Amino acid sequence: MSAQQNQNAENSDGRGGRLSGLTTRGRSFLAAGLAAMASGMLFDYKVLLRVGALLAVLPLIAIMVLARTRYRVSCRRALEPARVGVGQEARVHLRLENVSRLPSGTLLVEDRVPYVLGSRPRFVLNKVEPHGRRRVVYRVRSDVRGRYLLGPLALRLADPFGLVELSRSFSAQHALTVTPQVHVLPNAPVGQAWSGRGEGHATSVAAAGEDDIGTREYRHGDDLRRVHWRSTARTGELMVRREEQVWQSRATILLDTRAIAHRGDGPASSFEWAVSAAASIAIHMARRGYAVRLLTETGQAVTAAAHDSSAAVGLDFEGMLLDALAVVEMSNAATLSGANAMLRQGGGDSLVLAVLGDLSGDDASELARVRHSTTSGVAFAMDTASWLGGSPQEYARARFQGSAQVLRVGGWRVVEVEPGDRVPDLWEQAARRGTGSTGSTGIAGISGDSSSGMEMGAAR
Repeated sequence: MSAQQNQNAENSDGRGGRLSGLTTRGRSFLAAGLAAMASGMLFDYKVLLRVGALLAVLPLIAIMVLARTRYRVSCRRALEPARVGVGQEARVHLRLENVSRLPSGTLLVEDRVPYVLGSRPRFVLNKVEPHGRRRVVYRVRSDVRGRYLLGPLALRLADPFGLVELSRSFSAQHALTVTPQVHVLPNAPVGQAWSGRGEGHATSVAAAGEDDIGTREYRHGDDLRRVHWRSTARTGELMVRREEQVWQSRATILLDTRAIAHRGDGPASSFEWAVSAAASIAIHMARRGYAVRLLTETGQAVTAAAHDSSAAVGLDFEGMLLDALAVVEMSNAATLSGANAMLRQGGGDSLVLAVLGDLSGDDASELARVRHSTTSGVAFAMDTASWLGGSPQEYARARFQGSAQVLRVGGWRVVEVEPGDRVPDLWEQAARRGTGSTGSTGIAGISGDSSSGMEMGAAR
């Protein structure tokens, strides 16, 4: 990703100085000078009095010189790249320019960064000539996803003797987005699709034939330009023209972000594994031509149309998806009711992939009822009790197995997840199970699915 620069340079004005700007050395000089002057007057020793006066005056002269010095410095920061994955490094470029007509003194530069990105970078720049430029580069990395602000940049101007330092800071900040880890998944089909793109996709034909010009109810993702307003006014529900419907591959990725459904802390928690898996699956499906919708149990969704010939469409969705997952947090929701409602309203999904935490029996039963007979469902069920370390208790294991069995009975293809499992390996496992359940090498269906007589599979 290309670097993003701040085009609005800001100025730092170095006028003014106070005794608070004295360094430890400057305070020591001042204290020693005052003590020497007091001793000289007490013992009537003029030489000691002169030495004390010199020591005390030096810091004051330095303050006056800096106070009368007017310096103006502009700064420009660039992040390369502005979006990185967990554990990857980003480079921060700083360009400082002295835009005044006078040379600056020694500049101490410090950029403020969050502690998760490492220690604050500090640099010393020697005297910068009028209109002179200095470039500084440092690296940051984080093992925790999120959106972090870098800056503002702070400058400290010091006198040649190091007696006084005056601090000034800019106000500009830049955001660095640390995205979850994205795994490259094998090109193995895990479900059937409803578009003519790619290999191994199924074709669906309307019951009334290709020339049917009737209407049907509006479904999530339909183009509003296809709305048939006369039928809408007559029925009171939003209707679209059937002849203009374009069948396409639609996949919904459900990410369970409930706090009560996950275990563990930090990057090794079950929640972070789930976020990484959801990002990997969503990007993989979008690159295969699916119209992808990322859904959480709260009902919030990130959507994108299927890829066309323009690569920019896919890159925009991937960036939007990664930005959303970089800042996703666990919710206080107790059930998956919000996600279930969105799945019912979606309609037309050819594939639903769910990354699930700890499920109660009611949640599993509700998900089993949500899956339609024409929709393939793959559930990556996480045995979250295993994330606590050691062997899970019997009742926790029995609850997990019971919820998984409820999903299987409802027609879901369930892949059990334990700590240390890799997403690409589980993806291949899901594809193998789907192929085996149909007895075909073409479409990877799911066990228990009933196929309509109006649908045909194109063998790979």
